[in-house]
Amino acid sequence: MKAYDVIIIGGGPSGLITGVTAQKQNPQVSFLMIKEEENGLVPCGIPYIFHDLESVSQNKMGPAPFVKAGGEVLVDKVIEIDLKNTTVTTESGTELSYRKLVFATGSTPTVPTFIKGYDLENVETIPKSYNYITGLKKRVASAKNVVVIGGGFIGAEVAEQIAKNPDKNVTIVEMMDHCLGQAFSPDFASLADENLRKVGINVLTGNTVEELIGKDGKVQSVRLKSGKIIEADMVVSAIGYKPNTDLAKRAGLQITSRGTIRVDRFMRTDVEDVFAVGDCSETFGFITGRTDNIMLASTATAEARILGYNLCKIGILRTFAGTLSVFSTELNGYAFASAGAIEQSAEASRVDYVTGSFSDMDRHPGTLPGAKEIRIRIIVSPRNGEIIGGEIYGGKSIGEMINIIALAIQKYITVYELVSFQVGTHPLLTTAPTKYSLIKACEDAISKINCNHG
Repeated sequence: MKAYDVIIIGGGPSGLITGVTAQKQNPQVSFLMIKEEENGLVPCGIPYIFHDLESVSQNKMGPAPFVKAGGEVLVDKVIEIDLKNTTVTTESGTELSYRKLVFATGSTPTVPTFIKGYDLENVETIPKSYNYITGLKKRVASAKNVVVIGGGFIGAEVAEQIAKNPDKNVTIVEMMDHCLGQAFSPDFASLADENLRKVGINVLTGNTVEELIGKDGKVQSVRLKSGKIIEADMVVSAIGYKPNTDLAKRAGLQITSRGTIRVDRFMRTDVEDVFAVGDCSETFGFITGRTDNIMLASTATAEARILGYNLCKIGILRTFAGTLSVFSTELNGYAFASAGAIEQSAEASRVDYVTGSFSDMDRHPGTLPGAKEIRIRIIVSPRNGEIIGGEIYGGKSIGEMINIIALAIQKYITVYELVSFQVGTHPLLTTAPTKYSLIKACEDAISKINCNHG
């Protein structure tokens, strides 16, 4: 039986970054990564395979950095783990021993088993599988009428990309009042609906799917709860993902009520020298302090770096107290981004807040070619002016502006500090220094705090 100091199960972003980071700190330690497919995918790039990228291979993510750092890779599937005897067994019959074990098993798409007809041919999900997505790209190419169930980030992005192909009729069915409704306030989310419609998508919000109707075993149409029937020769279910923790559960690790592997602040499970990181592991909300499961590659890699530094010994303290839910996407050439609390999540958690808002162009002057309107809203504690959330709509520059807001939240920065924030500006890159959008939103929040406490 071959022995390794560290075995990592999973080759996605969390497994890759854990391995690379840990090896740099511990060059004398032997590492093995076990992954089910030879090729992996950049998770956030999957939707763009259906139009903007010419092939699946352009979105390929492999273990090259891990191998370069000295790690070994085994393409196989782990089917059994013996925590007492510290061994893993793979589908091919290989048995290996470890000193430390890392679960980086990620997440899998939620299959809509509650919808009659979910098992018909051409009813698809969006797994993070190179082989599956390669086949799906071919099947999408031959489909004409595509219905996407779910208007979250993946559903909206996949629908937008498929709709860019001139021979496709695409419909989104979303049960909430707006697409992206969990990440944005209603007025921002309504802009997502608007931009999706502008690329030719039939957006049906406030609707649920009652049944998938088939003929000869293949999906043919979709019946909504309202009775409306939509023709469909392909249905893509994008209703979310669930932690991939069946292996951990069978091994006997503690699983939370959300289906994640229970871990502490340093990604340690209840079994000594066994860790979990990324989508499969437990997380806590930065604002709410409640257990959650934010499935983002950015969150997973932040956790992975912490684990990598601390895998063999505590080498760096974890400095973030929870996940922020930092999101961004682009629809019809307009960017959407949010971080931390939004109005409805603050209200649901009974967090007191005021908002600060501002709108302007993202270039100065706004008549420059390519200029787009920016709309920004920040969520602020009226007690001390700390920024607890924000959402932005506009051009590509907001993709980094939301990261400024995320850092402000993590470092407990107040609107009083941000009004003197020193920024670098340029006519072709940013809003004007005289009315930098983030600073103006802070000034608006201060006026409301002063009004409430005046």
